[in-house]
Amino acid sequence: MSYPIQARTLLSTLWIFVLFNMLLRDLHEFPTEGYIETLMSLKLSEEAMLFYAFLVEIPIAMVVLSRILAPMVNRWANVLAVVVSVLGVLYTLPTGHLDEIFFAIANGLAFVFIIRTAWSLPQAS
Repeated sequence: MSYPIQARTLLSTLWIFVLFNMLLRDLHEFPTEGYIETLMSLKLSEEAMLFYAFLVEIPIAMVVLSRILAPMVNRWANVLAVVVSVLGVLYTLPTGHLDEIFFAIANGLAFVFIIRTAWSLPQAS
């Protein structure tokens, strides 16, 4: 038996999925030998920290915005958020470890579903 889910609810849920994937990917690295030491030795500028905060804030904002924006604005906000988030995922994928690739693929699939769902929103408010 299938139960229909509203597009806005699905979009919000997909953004929660993306957000958890981004956060858990980072936490997943902590047990890796030398990871914490590498993090502690990094010298990140305030600008770099702001950039990373911006990347994480996008899915957080989209959890709410995908539920409240008018359909046409919602469609384009989701598409733009996906584009920026994809660039962020690719930018933070320097090593190409299998687990990083796995999380990137999971996010990639979510991004496809987000665009597909956002595009199905009505064109008129």
